[in-house]
Order: sequence, then C-alpha cells, then structure tokens
Amino acid sequence: MKVYGIKTCGSVKKALKFFKDKGIEYEFVDFKKTPVGCKKIEEWLEKIDIDTLFNKRGTKYRQLKLKELNLDDEGKKKWLCKENILIKRPVIELDNGDVIVGFDEEKYKEIRG
Repeated sequence: MKVYGIKTCGSVKKALKFFKDKGIEYEFVDFKKTPVGCKKIEEWLEKIDIDTLFNKRGTKYRQLKLKELNLDDEGKKKWLCKENILIKRPVIELDNGDVIVGFDEEKYKEIRG
C-alpha cells in the first residue's frame, strides 16, 4: 500500500507509527518531494468524496483565503491539483484499490500486513 502525506504532519506521523508497530508494509510518498498530479487526485475522487479529500482546516486554506471564493467541486479539484498541501492527510491507497483519508485507527485495524 501507499501512504501519501508530508513528514511533518501529525496525522501522517501517527499513521506511519501505527503501520510500523503492526508490521504493515507501506511505501511513503511525500507531497513536498513528489507532488501528486491531477490524474491521481481524479483516481481518488472516483472512490471518495471531494469534501473528504479537501482540507478546509489547514493553514494553507486560510492563507489562500479559499473560504471567500465559495469553491464548487470543480474549483476544489483545481486547487487540490495546484496545491497538494490542501489534500487532507494521510491518503492511504490500499492494495485492493480502496482509499482511506485521514488518521482512522479503526479503519487501519482492518488492514492486514
């Protein structure tokens, strides 16, 4: 499976620790070093809702004053493509194709190493 995020994110750190402690193998993809393109974001959006993926609580969202733009789903998608930091973290792609967004220990317990 792949875990997408940034190393300094608290939720990402908790997720990686959880997987390491449980002996679950993963590949880590750092948004800052390897930006996620629109194609990948569109793949995720086939499986999850845009409001699940779009982080409205982060610093970047406030800095860019995106709330004032009243973005529709297409607008949110364009911003996610342009600013990966707006992606809620971590994004976990399971080997079966499922996608989990955010730190969710209960969902993680269902993952087999």
